[in-house]
Amino acid sequence: MSLRLKFWGPLSALGFVLAVLSFAIDQAHKWWMLGPYDITGKGRVTVTPFLDLVIGWNRGISYGLFAGTGRWLLILLAVAVSAALWVWLARTDRPLTAAGLGLVIGGALANAMDRVIHGAVADFFLFHAYGFSWYVFNLADVAIVAGVAALLYESFAEGRVSQ
Repeated sequence: MSLRLKFWGPLSALGFVLAVLSFAIDQAHKWWMLGPYDITGKGRVTVTPFLDLVIGWNRGISYGLFAGTGRWLLILLAVAVSAALWVWLARTDRPLTAAGLGLVIGGALANAMDRVIHGAVADFFLFHAYGFSWYVFNLADVAIVAGVAALLYESFAEGRVSQ
């Protein structure tokens, strides 16, 4: 089996495009928020009664878990997981799986890039209601959640397909 067949499959282009788009959109948004928009100087900005723009630096993973692990280990983990997901992407023949994997890969690598550049992941969106605040997140996190949701949906929907 050739190297091309192992790492590039029938839907790899779809996953690749979504990975690149989610990575680029997230990084462009972070550049704008930290640069021209200057969220650091503005502090908390109310967008709606339930959404604020803020600046949060996450040195760990979700909810700040493993913050003391070290940024380079988290970068290496993100790259390794993305590589494993790419192998899955190269082997899938399901468009929704390819799309989901592309979104997760792009989001994971975008957050890894933050760790390389800033030493932590920049987060900006804070949902809150009735005294409860959700964690602060960014567009890469949205891509990851959307990708995982697509993978979960497909895994549950697969069982409903008539034989």
